[in-house]
Amino acid sequence: MPIIQEKIKNIVDKPGVYQFKDKSGNLLYIGKAKSLKKRISSYFVKNHLDAKTSKLVKKIADVEIITTKNEAEAFLLEANLIRQNQPPYNIDLKSGSGRYAYLKITDEKFPRVTVARNQWDLKTGLLREIISRKAKLSRSGISRGKIFGPYVSAAARREAQYQANSILKLRTCNVLPKQACLLYHINLCSAPCIGKISEQDYLANTKLAEKFLQGEVKELQELLRADMKQLSSEQKYEQAKTRRDQILALERLRDKQNIDLPKGYDQDVVNYVITPQEMVIQMFNVVKGLVSGKKEFRFDLTPNPSPYQGEGEGGEVSEFLRRYYENNEIPEEIILPRKFADGEALAEYLSKVSGRKVIFTVPQKGAKKELLNLLQQNLEISARVGNAVLMELQQALNLPSVPRVMEMFDISHTGGKEIVASMVQFIDGQPNKSGYRKFKMRTVKDNDDFASMREVVSRRYGGLLAGKKPLPDLIIVDGGRGQLSAALGILRDLGITTPLIALAKKNEEIYTVSKRFPVRLPKASEALKLLQRIRDEAHRFAITFHRQRRGKAFIKKVKKMHRKGDR
Repeated sequence: MPIIQEKIKNIVDKPGVYQFKDKSGNLLYIGKAKSLKKRISSYFVKNHLDAKTSKLVKKIADVEIITTKNEAEAFLLEANLIRQNQPPYNIDLKSGSGRYAYLKITDEKFPRVTVARNQWDLKTGLLREIISRKAKLSRSGISRGKIFGPYVSAAARREAQYQANSILKLRTCNVLPKQACLLYHINLCSAPCIGKISEQDYLANTKLAEKFLQGEVKELQELLRADMKQLSSEQKYEQAKTRRDQILALERLRDKQNIDLPKGYDQDVVNYVITPQEMVIQMFNVVKGLVSGKKEFRFDLTPNPSPYQGEGEGGEVSEFLRRYYENNEIPEEIILPRKFADGEALAEYLSKVSGRKVIFTVPQKGAKKELLNLLQQNLEISARVGNAVLMELQQALNLPSVPRVMEMFDISHTGGKEIVASMVQFIDGQPNKSGYRKFKMRTVKDNDDFASMREVVSRRYGGLLAGKKPLPDLIIVDGGRGQLSAALGILRDLGITTPLIALAKKNEEIYTVSKRFPVRLPKASEALKLLQRIRDEAHRFAITFHRQRRGKAFIKKVKKMHRKGDR
């Protein structure tokens, strides 16, 4: 600390970026400041430190600064440094709802609108070009494998996919059939399979589908009207009627979704709630006056808090917006519930990055204010419902903290053959599929569930400790007292004190480490229903993996028998 104090004395009173490091020289946190001297000094004033910032300060052994001409340049430099170094105490921008799905227009002779979830789909869809809205068009005018989204709401994604297909009569079949299907006969498909539409006309419809999925409904209607008039003048009345039907369908859809907002540009509406434990942010993306979806982000401020000390209210939100717009398109207007001190500098920074003027608006009334109020209601519901169940579980099991992150293990085999295990992860009561893991037994060869449980628990949490990664708030094993004891022995060997329970399916009994007899929650308990959902998901994941392994083993066995027969 004496070295830090000496450095602080010599820090200039200018804008710039500061970097905190630990005694090994590892980066802990990167921040920007209008006044480097004031900002850095504020961390070491005990009277002003909260608990979460104290955790960071205890690790600080050195500080480096880089001065800039103004605060906007500090924003740019800070963003670049964070992107390059990913310090542990800066916000890790992950959506609280897990991995979201996209819609993709495929690169085929007669393209389809499909759902894209995995990395291959996104990679082949030229996601980087799509996000930056600079996707090049192929000779036909259709971008190759273009991606739209992400869609936070599965219902919104299905609705967009259905409307794009039905209004523009795109095919939905994976492989073109040899005869027209039912969709053609009920006027929902143009039947390219039997030549009812030319490739050129079909690709024209696909290009219109792109505009629809981009939210350019007004422009799409104008194009359809112009095309309808042209077709009528050429006495192509059947095709003109198709265009008329598409225009009417778009008008009905627009009446359903339209919000009384300016239609000439895109907007993001942001509202948030900050507690000592977490920050929850919700966002509406408004594309050309249409709300295209809602996103929610949750940040745990307890284990790795963001100690961003904004000059006034809104420092954490300012940091979130900076990080979010590094990887997402920047709209021309961002609507916020209140001003924060470095808002002007952030707006200037976003304007430079996007190449056009970006404004922050704090509405007092009207449609924009109504959207903010709607987000506030969503925030309150999300916090109230999600936390209520977790808090009920905490109270019922006497846990030291709210179990926001829970991991559950299940063993699956058939008579001791092809033994596998699954681990599912739930965050805030929702499955986090990117956190799922599956295990093939390495040391267990016989039908021994206890030994299998010991192996997977050891591999999972030994790996987390080795990688210095965070542990869950609650560990659950499928089974009874025996499985609980097997897992507990390993956790104690590893020095892990994370709460552990076992859930027995027969009577829905919950075995804990501290109680001699199992806990039974009421059947109507929401906490019990959550545990059952987690258990069922772990079982499903384990069974699926076991069947895959068993199927491969059977095929291998059959091939071996054939080879013996050939001899």
